[in-house]
Amino acid sequence: MATFLYLIARWAFRRRRLVGGLWLGAVVLAVAAAAVAPAGEEEALAMPGTESQRAFDLLDERFPQGNAQGAEARLVFQAPDGQRVTDGEYRAAVEDTLGSLEGGDQVASATDPYETGAVSEDGAIAYSTIAYSASTVDLSEPTKHALEEAADQARGAGLTVEIGGSALDSQEEPGGTTEIIGVAVAAVVLVVALGSLVAAGLSLLTAFVGVAIAFGLVTALAVPLGLTSTVAILALMLGLAVGIDYALFITSRFRDERAKGWEPEEAAGRAVGTAGSAVVFAGATVFIALVGLSVVGIPELTKMGLGGAGAVALAVLVALTLVPALFGFFGRRVLSRTARGAGEAGRAGEEGSADGTGRPGLGTRWARFVLRRPVAVLTTAVLGLGAVALPVLSLELGLPGDESKSVETTERRAYDLLSEGFGPGFNGPLTVVVDTAGSGDARATTDLVVETVRGVDGVASVGDPVLDEAGDTAVLTVVPETAPSSGETKDLVQAIRGAASDVEADTGAGVLVTGATAMNIDISDAMSDALIPYLTVVIGLAVLLLTVVFRSVLVPVKAALGFLLSVGAAFGVLVAVFQWGWAADLIGIEQTGPVMSLMPILVIGIVFGLAMDYEVFLLTRMREAHVHGASPEEAIVNGFRHSGRVVAAAAIIMISVFAGFIGMNSPTIQTMGVGLAAAVAFDAFVVRMAIVPAVLALLGHRAWWLPRILSRVLPRVDIEGEKLSGRHATATAEPAEPGPAAPGAAVAPLPVRHRR
Repeated sequence: MATFLYLIARWAFRRRRLVGGLWLGAVVLAVAAAAVAPAGEEEALAMPGTESQRAFDLLDERFPQGNAQGAEARLVFQAPDGQRVTDGEYRAAVEDTLGSLEGGDQVASATDPYETGAVSEDGAIAYSTIAYSASTVDLSEPTKHALEEAADQARGAGLTVEIGGSALDSQEEPGGTTEIIGVAVAAVVLVVALGSLVAAGLSLLTAFVGVAIAFGLVTALAVPLGLTSTVAILALMLGLAVGIDYALFITSRFRDERAKGWEPEEAAGRAVGTAGSAVVFAGATVFIALVGLSVVGIPELTKMGLGGAGAVALAVLVALTLVPALFGFFGRRVLSRTARGAGEAGRAGEEGSADGTGRPGLGTRWARFVLRRPVAVLTTAVLGLGAVALPVLSLELGLPGDESKSVETTERRAYDLLSEGFGPGFNGPLTVVVDTAGSGDARATTDLVVETVRGVDGVASVGDPVLDEAGDTAVLTVVPETAPSSGETKDLVQAIRGAASDVEADTGAGVLVTGATAMNIDISDAMSDALIPYLTVVIGLAVLLLTVVFRSVLVPVKAALGFLLSVGAAFGVLVAVFQWGWAADLIGIEQTGPVMSLMPILVIGIVFGLAMDYEVFLLTRMREAHVHGASPEEAIVNGFRHSGRVVAAAAIIMISVFAGFIGMNSPTIQTMGVGLAAAVAFDAFVVRMAIVPAVLALLGHRAWWLPRILSRVLPRVDIEGEKLSGRHATATAEPAEPGPAAPGAAVAPLPVRHRR
């Protein structure tokens, strides 16, 4: 692999104008395709195989005309304190408001609350349901504007009016203040770490190229593939984070190779052959973990995984081709000002003494500190992560609705008014579907189901059954006494299903419980059931891949256990913030509740790959030194000397990018931002920087032990670029500028060789 990537990089360096033009053309095409593509529609989560999904499928079959995917709005009216919406002037205002909507463009119907009984018992609150002939994404701006004007008309009469439903439901678009701050922090870190505005700009530029293409493709394919805005945001988030990191790793290695005396083209080849090999492996682990999300069986999760995997694959391709091409464009300006002033050879590749004085850098000093106190460092780190992970014992999974939105939104205020007027369960009704095709008496069976459901504790009301044209299917609307996301509602769904099973046994009918609330419960249960199997697969994959790469048994086991610690701590943070409300005000979370049910598996899939990034980049230099005869302690110091600073910078960049999405209004994106930022922080700075060197110090030579049988069977992956050490350079190294080599340099300048 190292040799292949070496040749690709040298080709890209020589053909830099062609490579740059091709990537620029790809960006233009992707952006143009996104600009002309129709907007994608936000789809509800589905879980094939669950009872609620089977019920939805049955409804689509038996009520085809009644299940059109048109948008819906609820106008919620509240009279001033002490008054009623049934009072003459307010009733007239409500009727005039609804009259202004009837017959409007794309309006199918608008219910009269006084005829349908949609008025609270105290008469203070009423609501009307407006059905549209077009889906949410196809609603025209004049139609939405007419709805808002109607609400303003009623407000002018003294009523409080809020709008719920899907008609005005809009997803947060990527881009905003917090994301810009995250990218700005990443830029500052790059400048500090690389000491060059050009090198920092190069990393940002290549990341933006990959992100622009990925985001453009996701947007262009939104309609044909059913991709939602969450898929696009995940592609943006991951593409930015890994794109910057991968370019940083290769750029750092390029500067090291230049410092050894290699001319630019050769240095570019060696940088991509070594650091690029690690980038390929790291990207492959993220890619595999994200694609593996498809085994869970949730279409939306599959789309998110594939979208994120595509963004990561693009980031790897950009890093391997465009980055070396840009080395050819920028030349010496990629080097730090210190290196350009003192001469490349004067640096001698000493990452640990970036100031050129030869004084041990922070990475070297930290490694030596851990070597002196490995037991204390290991104990402190493990106990600390264990304490942070304790809240995970209270983890509850669910899906957010309007109740999780900001109180500044009209959807959230409409939700609160409906809960106040009609009970907390009104916003999460259950739908009971009765298939009477297999029963002898359809009417008697339906009545028995109604009576049975009404007798279940926790049911507030059961609506009159609605029959299909054939008379073999009945639909009941059941309103719980408790809120949609509460544990009591989950218990109620199970209780209704348990009671319905007795009816099924007695009558031969089929009784299915569905609705948005039941679907959310089924998806959350499926996520809980899939969590351990998926985690087992991911851990097994990690151990296998690391065994191949590092040719060791204990190193992969240590990496897997460390990954479990970092993920557990990240889950603990999610529970503490989103369930318990710790520091929730700081990030704008106004309503606590269950953790988004997709998050645990999504965080595992993403963090697994990112954790392997740091493991590979840090341990590659350690194994390289060990193979060349260094003692275990010297190998650890060597790894931190060359990679510690870069890995720390990469982690800070990734944390900044993920944290930049916490400020978005979408609960899904907020949860993802918090979970990923916390997981990266724990994995990079606690697991990889503290636990890894402490364990390696305690293991000594045993850390790199591999049974002979595995040594013969396992393929050899040259991720350190050992074969490149024996290659003949195609061009001579540039003459080293005068200046003494940095004291304590770990690797002597390579000899200059010519092709025979």
